[in-house]
Amino acid sequence: MRKALRWLLALTVLIGTLSTAGVATAAQAGQVTDIKDQLLAIPGMSLVQEKPYTGYRYFVLNYTQPIDHRHPSKGTFQQRITVLHKDVSRPTVFYTSGYNVSTTPSRSEPTRIADANQVSLEYRYFTPSRPEPADWSKLDIWQAASDQHRVFKALKSVYTKNWIATGGSKGGMTATYFARFYPRDMDGVVAYVAPNDVVNNEDSAYDRFFTKVGTKECRDRLDAVQREALVRREPLEKKYEAYAAENGFTFTTVGSLDKAYEAVVLDYVWGFWQYSLLSDCATIPANAATATDDEIWTSVDTISGFSFYADQGLSPYTPYYYQAGTQLGAPTVQFPYIEKKYIRYGYQPPRNFVPRSIPMKFQPGAMRDVDSWVRHHADHMLFVYGQNDPWGAERFAVGKGAKDSYVFTAPGLNHGANVAALTADQKALATARILAWAGVPAATTAQAKPLAPYDARLDRQGVEREPTLRP
Repeated sequence: MRKALRWLLALTVLIGTLSTAGVATAAQAGQVTDIKDQLLAIPGMSLVQEKPYTGYRYFVLNYTQPIDHRHPSKGTFQQRITVLHKDVSRPTVFYTSGYNVSTTPSRSEPTRIADANQVSLEYRYFTPSRPEPADWSKLDIWQAASDQHRVFKALKSVYTKNWIATGGSKGGMTATYFARFYPRDMDGVVAYVAPNDVVNNEDSAYDRFFTKVGTKECRDRLDAVQREALVRREPLEKKYEAYAAENGFTFTTVGSLDKAYEAVVLDYVWGFWQYSLLSDCATIPANAATATDDEIWTSVDTISGFSFYADQGLSPYTPYYYQAGTQLGAPTVQFPYIEKKYIRYGYQPPRNFVPRSIPMKFQPGAMRDVDSWVRHHADHMLFVYGQNDPWGAERFAVGKGAKDSYVFTAPGLNHGANVAALTADQKALATARILAWAGVPAATTAQAKPLAPYDARLDRQGVEREPTLRP
């Protein structure tokens, strides 16, 4: 009986800690003036490191989260957070990449536009924010949105002004899912280059995209190099074997070096348009048939990366591929310019990139639900896409039920599209709406400009290089 009572008391304390972690009272905040003390007064929050940066305070923190938000008594894990603190009188931008969080200070575009604080959250199950042992069934978009909800509730008593959620690519998806499940938390959402794979098995939009993107001359160059890499499979795979041996790469998850090789080659055209501009076509071999093996290898490796489909390359992205194979969906592309005899596997499903010890089952209703909500209920949401970004072939749309929400496309841009790259009228409108949602409206739309001056270190432009075929 005593053991049972002690267990019940411990359980009560744990549930109490979790339920109050999001409620740092005004009295608590009022007792301290230093921002670090205010943050650490929040139950469940602990300091990893404080880094100096001119004009800001920058903190790397851990926050105690339940593994399962539906059953918070069933264990916790530490989720990594960073806070770029400007002033509690400023609005706050809630940023996530949908992957790991960087511990180097940086600003998202909405943070600069609104001269805001920035809270950045590491997505659950990306290390070190992963429960041990990991119950992969608790990695889904609702659980991740609930992580954000608890962090917001915990920090709202410190940062009391308006909040805007943002992120690029999978981070843009994450911001959108957060709004879908917790629509009252944020005052606005800015989602960059966010894919929207509503029907996983219907991917013809990507095939149409690749027949029109850029110029015919550029498309022909890329197609020819990709085909030639498959024609020369035997000599280039020997080079791959030596490369793998030199670097200690193994191929247990994908199944074989041959499967990995084809996956890298089939990523080539997609990867070029995701990360490069039309002007970069000049770097592609002009005549693939007469190019040397080294020239073909170097071009494919530069764009797709021969290291990625090795176990060592895939392992950090297991959480993404798990989600792609259970809820998010993944693209499939046809290659009409390559003879069938050269393609053995085609675009491989996410299941091939996740260790077989982790069970997966696809949930076809998850993305349909989000898509329907955005079309009919989006409020204060801005979606920005790049004209030449493959991921934008399947995108979010706002319908008649949406309010103060927009979908804009940056001309000629890739996966790094942003508000600054929009046409002048759309840029002005987007900037004005972000300022309004942040609670600092511009005098007029035409005069709307970022409130914080550009900082070359904090505001690095362009798209961060990531493995191809993940958003």
